[in-house]
Amino acid sequence: MRRLYQLKNITINEENLLLQETIFHNANGYIGVRGTLEEGVSSKWDTMRGMYLNGFYDVAPMKQAEKLCNLIEDKDCMVNVADTQTIQVLFGGERFFMTEHNTRDCSRTLDMDNGITSRSLVWNTQYGKEICFDIVRMASFSERSLFVIDYQFTSEDFEGDIVIESGQNGLVKNYCNVNDPRMADEGAVHLQKENHCIEDNAGYLVSSTIKSGLKVTSGVKHELYLNDSPCPLSDITYEEKDHRINYVFKFHIKPGDRVRLIKYTIFTDSVRWDDCLEKAMEKLDYVTSVGVDEFYNRQKAFLTHFWNNSAMEISGDDDLNASVEFNMYQLLQSAGIDGHSSIAAKGLSGEGYEGHYFWDTEMFMLPYFALTNPEIARKLLDFRYTTLASAKENAGLLGHKKGALYPWRTITGTECSGYFPSGTAQYHINGDIAYAIILYYKATGDWDFMREKGMKILLETSRLWMDVGNFCDDKFVINCVTGPDEYTCMVNNNYYTNACAKYNLEWFVKLSEQFSREESAWKAFVRENNLSTDEICEMNRAQENMYLPYDEKLGINPQDDSFLQKPVWDLKNTDQNQYPLLMHYHPLYLYRYQVCKQADTILAHYLFPEYQDLQTEINSFLYYEKVTTHDSSLSTCVFSIMASKLGMKDKAYQYFGDSAKLDLMNTHKNTKDGIHAANMGGCYMAIVNGFAGVRIETDGIYLAPQLPEQWTGYSFRIQYHGSLLEIQVTEDECKIQNLEGSPVRTVLYGTSYILGKGKSISVRINSKTA
Repeated sequence: MRRLYQLKNITINEENLLLQETIFHNANGYIGVRGTLEEGVSSKWDTMRGMYLNGFYDVAPMKQAEKLCNLIEDKDCMVNVADTQTIQVLFGGERFFMTEHNTRDCSRTLDMDNGITSRSLVWNTQYGKEICFDIVRMASFSERSLFVIDYQFTSEDFEGDIVIESGQNGLVKNYCNVNDPRMADEGAVHLQKENHCIEDNAGYLVSSTIKSGLKVTSGVKHELYLNDSPCPLSDITYEEKDHRINYVFKFHIKPGDRVRLIKYTIFTDSVRWDDCLEKAMEKLDYVTSVGVDEFYNRQKAFLTHFWNNSAMEISGDDDLNASVEFNMYQLLQSAGIDGHSSIAAKGLSGEGYEGHYFWDTEMFMLPYFALTNPEIARKLLDFRYTTLASAKENAGLLGHKKGALYPWRTITGTECSGYFPSGTAQYHINGDIAYAIILYYKATGDWDFMREKGMKILLETSRLWMDVGNFCDDKFVINCVTGPDEYTCMVNNNYYTNACAKYNLEWFVKLSEQFSREESAWKAFVRENNLSTDEICEMNRAQENMYLPYDEKLGINPQDDSFLQKPVWDLKNTDQNQYPLLMHYHPLYLYRYQVCKQADTILAHYLFPEYQDLQTEINSFLYYEKVTTHDSSLSTCVFSIMASKLGMKDKAYQYFGDSAKLDLMNTHKNTKDGIHAANMGGCYMAIVNGFAGVRIETDGIYLAPQLPEQWTGYSFRIQYHGSLLEIQVTEDECKIQNLEGSPVRTVLYGTSYILGKGKSISVRINSKTA
């Protein structure tokens, strides 16, 4: 089955333009290119014409009303680095430009097997002559610095002179929308002229960021063919004022003639290379010598391997199946793999949240990669190791004498949250990162990573918990923090935060014992980190005595010490136009009620099932679903997972709902701003960890699959310690097969099996209950 999403016989207008720019964007984890039209659009239309580099940033001011000690006054922001998308064609002096009246048979396609997007249409000149366009775009996975536009058109009945104008603009602005709190409030200028070079029919523009002082180079070169015969470039000019290079091609065509213009763009930056101009020249020479067709082949080979590890299929809902494939592909497009970058909230599809990385990466996206493509998961964790020193500095700014505190939102590793009650105070991000490291280790057994990097992070995050918390009446408590629920801030003993801290400390102590068996390596670790036996013992005492709030009267885990003291928000009688609440009520008003923006304690119950009994989980689920608005796209997937675990099948599917279709089907009507990357990962988790009941432990994989009544079946592949398993669930049975790798202990509905390579097991699903 081909993984393809296509819109046929469409018109492109102001209403759907931004949405299509998101759906059909190209990215490869380094480069992100909005799916804008090469020829441009009406100046009256709102368009986000952007090209971005993951981890490339400038610094923007973030003024505080009061200059209190160490409040953040500057922030990282993702930069729109250049515009090399522009290609304009004149037919006998008439410029090709799409309107609703002069085109037909217009389609746009996302081909997820070949890693390309395409646009096809038939355009009529003012004299009724027809030109057929086929335009392909690719951000290469094999050469991450490469973006290609393969621009082809064929004359049906036009004869005359042709002019192709191709642009490369080194000075562009960022997008702005004053009505959206996730966007910058002005179209900021972040770039200035640095250098330019025209050599061997290729153009290079070097720009630098105004505040951060980083450099970025765009290199562009073309190949032009008329009926497969090469054509020369007519003219290249540089405009000093605008820091722009223009490429012009002039020739004559007849009916039946086919023109192909291949536009290669290379991006390099000074975050990754000392001399980004020299590196751009080297790379552009290389890619043009190899040729675009070979890169198409490499793209397909890369994705064949990716899908072999990631395949998932839903039977009984074609829209859902297409959406799940779309979501997995978008996560791949978004993931930084070089240690300098991670996954932004909008991926590389737009400028929402200014390109910042949040806890979303570790809690909702990294689990997908840990189970399907663990080499990507490791690279995402490398970013947290690279920025560990910054996290230690951040802890110091907040008064901590030891340990590391990772920033709530960042690009470089420095804190970029201006509103600390719902930002910096979310100390649980330390526990989220620790959880992701431990999950990766459980799924892969990669002790080399743990020895070299993971244990260092677990140590410094554990030290932070020991500094922020304290013992009180023989219990370890953590005061004045904010949990995941941003409608309840600055509280004592947030259940989720304390559970995260306990897990972090518990696993550091456990893995330290394992590490200590490697005598020389352990001694070096202890010496380098000034670690003592007493410190480890104190950490163990803290985790054993961690205070986890519990209310005996209700039989639930309170979200924090004061949560149950507050009046309950009347959600049933709240006007639907008042959602999301944060857009209509002052934060302080929200903080005084029992009302949750998203899963908080319920998320802790999913992540840490050993910290409370089943009845407490049931009671808490029923309690919190009455006070949770799900104003965050990260919420319903968690409720779905827990409903699956608790046997509430109807609720599990109700919460799963259309969340998987959020972006591809634009169910929330805001995909135009960019993808909801974390929701995509969360929906994957709702299927694999929820409906299929997958739990990864060091001693094997645990599963308890159930089949939603709305489906006729589903299947997916996951990896465990290098082995590739395929799980198939139908109305009658669950089948698990070890496709490749070593034997895997698989616990299905509580029964343990050792599954060797090529072996499978089948169990009748109707005879079991999850």
